[in-house]
Amino acid sequence: MRLTTKGRYAVTAMLDLALHDGKGPISLADISERQGISLSYLEQLFAKLRKSGLVKSVRGPGGGYSLNRISSEIAVAQVVDAVNESVDATGCQRKGNCQSGEVCLTHHLWEDLSNQIHSFLSDISLQDLVSRNDVLSVAKRQDMKSLDRLIVSSANG
Repeated sequence: MRLTTKGRYAVTAMLDLALHDGKGPISLADISERQGISLSYLEQLFAKLRKSGLVKSVRGPGGGYSLNRISSEIAVAQVVDAVNESVDATGCQRKGNCQSGEVCLTHHLWEDLSNQIHSFLSDISLQDLVSRNDVLSVAKRQDMKSLDRLIVSSANG
């Protein structure tokens, strides 16, 4: 059992937004470049994140996205839920029809695990992640690479 790409990318993109919060709207192109997530995929994810009220968009030149609430008020589980992702350890998507239409012997065990994972992710805010030294170190590296690409691009253009 693992979180799918949709959930992981949504959390990654929201964490990128939280790390750059206060610097004005952040373009999806910038997030795409730093995180290696396709722009079209980010557009799909951010439509859902905006619909759920986690982000707000600014149109026009210098536009982009920003958090709609402070990062300490956004739990990782909310991000996962916003993109219609579920962390589900059951083999039946919690339907209880795992064994010939009936509940299997271990269904409730895997359902309990799914609930524990969701609870765990509910207890972690984007701010909790932004405050971690390991996250800050990776973000600094990504920002430096992004800046290097911008310098090379402008020198060649």
